[in-house]
Amino acid sequence: MKILPIDKIREADEYTIKNEPISDIDLMERAALELYEWMTDNIDSKKQIRIFCGLGNNGGDGYALGRMLAGAGFKVHIFTVWFTDKMSPGCETNYERAKSTRGLVMVDLHENDELPEIGEQEVVIDALFGSGLSRPVKKFPGRVVDHINDSNALVVAIDAPSGLFADKSNTDNDGSIIRADYTLTFQFPKQGFLFPENDPFVGQWEVLPIGLHPDFINRLEVSNFFLTGNMLAPVLKNRTKYSHKGTYGHGLLIAGGYGKMGAAVLAARAGLRSGAGLITAHIPTTGNRVMQTANPEVMVSHDEDDYKFTHHPDLSKFNAIAIGPGLGTDEQTANGIKVLIQDTGLPIIFDADAINILGENKTWISFIPKESIFTPHPKEFERLVGKSSNNFDRFEMQREFSIKHQVYVILKGAHTAISCPDGKVYFNSTGNPGMATGGSGDVLTGILLGLKAGGYTSKETCLLGVYLHGLAGDFAAQKKGFESLIAGDITSNLNKAFKRLRKLR
Repeated sequence: MKILPIDKIREADEYTIKNEPISDIDLMERAALELYEWMTDNIDSKKQIRIFCGLGNNGGDGYALGRMLAGAGFKVHIFTVWFTDKMSPGCETNYERAKSTRGLVMVDLHENDELPEIGEQEVVIDALFGSGLSRPVKKFPGRVVDHINDSNALVVAIDAPSGLFADKSNTDNDGSIIRADYTLTFQFPKQGFLFPENDPFVGQWEVLPIGLHPDFINRLEVSNFFLTGNMLAPVLKNRTKYSHKGTYGHGLLIAGGYGKMGAAVLAARAGLRSGAGLITAHIPTTGNRVMQTANPEVMVSHDEDDYKFTHHPDLSKFNAIAIGPGLGTDEQTANGIKVLIQDTGLPIIFDADAINILGENKTWISFIPKESIFTPHPKEFERLVGKSSNNFDRFEMQREFSIKHQVYVILKGAHTAISCPDGKVYFNSTGNPGMATGGSGDVLTGILLGLKAGGYTSKETCLLGVYLHGLAGDFAAQKKGFESLIAGDITSNLNKAFKRLRKLR
C-alpha cells in the first residue's frame, strides 16, 4: 500500500471528483458512510455521541456522520466550533442537512461560550481539522481540543487527530493536539502514524477505503509504502517435487559467545524454520554441546577461540551469511568482522554486536558488499549512523544511509522501517508489543538468513522476513498473550505465518 503525502491525497481527491466522476459532496458522503459502518460495528448505540465539527471538509464529514448516526437511533449532539465565519462548500451543505435531521441536536460554539460538559462514558468524534494542518492549533480551537482531552471520554478522530502534523515532526508543535483512542483515516495511512512520537495522539488507527480513483494511485510515484500480505504473497517461491536440501541454499551464521549462546541457538533454529536447506553455525568451541543439543539439525563450525568469534570458516560453500547475535565486541571479534568483509563478496546480514562494532569502525562500512542488510534497534542505529532530533529526522538519515552505501536497513520497532538502496522505505504492518522481549531480534536475523540462503533477493528477504517475523509474533500473542510471549514462540509460529501468506496467493 502506498503512503501518500497530504498534498498528493488532496490531488487524489480532486482527480477522483473529476474523473470518476463524482461530486465533492457525494465523495464526502462515501467517506461518512465508511465512518458510520465502523461506528455501528464498534460503538454501543446507547452511548451519547458528541461530534465537534470544524468549518472545512473534515467538519463536513462529521456533519454527515452525525446525520447517519441519528437516523440509526444514536443520541447525537453536534457542536460547531465557529473559529471563523466561513465554511467550505461541502461542509456548509452537510451543515444544512444536519440541521434538518430529526433527533439530531445542533449547538453553536463561539469563542466566549462555555464549553459543554463531556462525560467519561460518552464518545467524542473529532471532526475539527483532520490532516493537512500547516500551523499549530491554538486560541479558541486549541481550548476545545484541550477540553476534549481532559474529558477522559473515548475519542475517535476522523482522518487524523486535529492539531497533528501528519508529514512532519510534532516535537516542536506547541499547539494543542487531540489525543485519540482511535483514528479512522481515509484510503492511506499517514506517515506520521508510523512513528512512536505520535502514538499518544493517534491511538489505534484503521484505514477506511473511500474509492479514490485507482488510475491516479497506480500512476503516482511515491517513496514510502505500508507492507501488506497481498503485496508479499506473490513473492513466495514454490518448492518443486524433485528439489533437495542443496536447492534451498546453505546459510552461515556467525554468532554466540560465552554466556550468550542462546542468541545463536535462536537464530539458527529460525534460519531452518525459514526454509534454508542447510544452516551452519560458526560458534566458540565451548558452545558446541549447547548448539548440537538444542538444534540437532544445525551443523557446527568451531572458532579457534573457546569463548568468542575471531576467524571465519571457509566461505566457499555458503550462499548467505549472517553475523552478530550474542557475538560480543572484543577486539579480536572486531578484527574477525573486518576480515570477513574483506574476504566475501556476498551480501552480509549484520545484527546486534556486529552493528555495534561497525559503529565504532565507520570507515569499514564503505567496504561492505552492496545489498548487505543491517538490522539495528534504535540505539544501535544511533551508534551506526548518528543521533537525530526526532523520528522524522532519523527516518531521513536511515534513507540516506541506505542510498549512500547501497544497503538495506531494517530499523526495528513498531512498524519496523525497511530502507532500500533506491531510497524507497517500507513500513511493516505486522507485530505486537509482546515481541519486545530478549531474543526476538535474533529470531529475525535467523529468518533473514534462511530466506537469503533460499534464493530470495536482499529486498525480498527484508520485506518477507520482517512481515513473517511480525505475523508469527501475532500468532504467538493470540495464544500466549503479550506478557508471556518469548522469542522461541515466534519461531514456533513461523509455520502458521508462511501458511497464512501462501493462502493470499
